Amino acid sequence: MATELVPTDEPPGDAPTGDGFRLTDVVPWGRCRAEYLSFFDLLDLAPGPRLLDAAGGPSSFNAEMTDLGFDVVSTDPLYGVSKPAIKGSIELTRPQIMARVRAARERFVWDAIGTPEALEAMRLSAMKLFLEDFEDGLAEERYVDASLPDLPFDDGAFDVALCSHFLFTYSDHRDLDFHLAACRDLIRLAPEVRIFPLLNMDGGESVHLEPVLNALRRDGLAVEVRRVGYEFQRGGDRMLRVTRGA
Repeated sequence: MATELVPTDEPPGDAPTGDGFRLTDVVPWGRCRAEYLSFFDLLDLAPGPRLLDAAGGPSSFNAEMTDLGFDVVSTDPLYGVSKPAIKGSIELTRPQIMARVRAARERFVWDAIGTPEALEAMRLSAMKLFLEDFEDGLAEERYVDASLPDLPFDDGAFDVALCSHFLFTYSDHRDLDFHLAACRDLIRLAPEVRIFPLLNMDGGESVHLEPVLNALRRDGLAVEVRRVGYEFQRGGDRMLRVTRGA
């Protein structure tokens, strides 16, 4: 989850414009381990691979996975901010985020989550776990203050790189060159990259998706768009998987 812009399925900012939203706020908003495993199609993952969670924001994925014996490093510019400041931002912006969710609830699939109230409770629970883990994670270098497309790790430092609700989601705010540079940085760091979702903020396919796929294929990479067993934003049930040879 990117933190400089709110996630696609809970848009804040100005009033909705048509089916989309104007983004003006700097808002932290996190997801949990169960969601990560579903939208990255990693339900059978066992401890062992070193995982990178790029643009991880205040998600509880790192905390929960670490407790289960996984090796995870998360990056985000949010991690350069103090714990009290992150907590205060969550408390300040939560009502705005949820008001916009309720105003546009037809844009989402509620079968699994049920209600906006259940969604809010799930998100707050994830961010509470993140906050409880944050300072320990900083000390252990599991949370790193860094931004795509220039992450401060050696080539091949990870086995799998993940990026949730940032690339493609913010196509109006990040141009094609940024998307390509970010994808190339991720594949530099890991032989396998997974990105979810592939829709823009308005719920349509990102204008950058096909050019990115074509460019990565020209780089000699294997590119797969895979349907996954997760859909909250309507139509947002596909991820991009990019792999390279050893």
